[in-house]
Amino acid sequence: MTVTQAYQSILVQPQGRLDLQGGKALEKQLINLVANAQALLSVDLAHVDFMDSSGLVALARCLKVARQNGCRLVLCNLQAPVKLIFELTQLDAVFEIFDNYDAVLTTVEKVKVVA
Repeated sequence: MTVTQAYQSILVQPQGRLDLQGGKALEKQLINLVANAQALLSVDLAHVDFMDSSGLVALARCLKVARQNGCRLVLCNLQAPVKLIFELTQLDAVFEIFDNYDAVLTTVEKVKVVA
């Protein structure tokens, strides 16, 4: 898993499977990052090739903690099988999902310009 921090933005890039073990590891790391109250936490799922309900629960818990701490958690680069899981569970309506990380940065820049 790769973590990159710039200004008030953190990019997390998990790899492999977000199953029971991978989901718990990601949840632990994301909750530790959210505790720092960064403005934006992006989770790039480009290298996640499998996700089950444990991975979904981990991300949902992290989203809840992020919102409680005033942090914006977004997802990007969902691969087809992972994207399908979000659509079937209708969690694509709960999470902010972007096609790629550049789209996340573009949105953040627009918010800064307007504000």
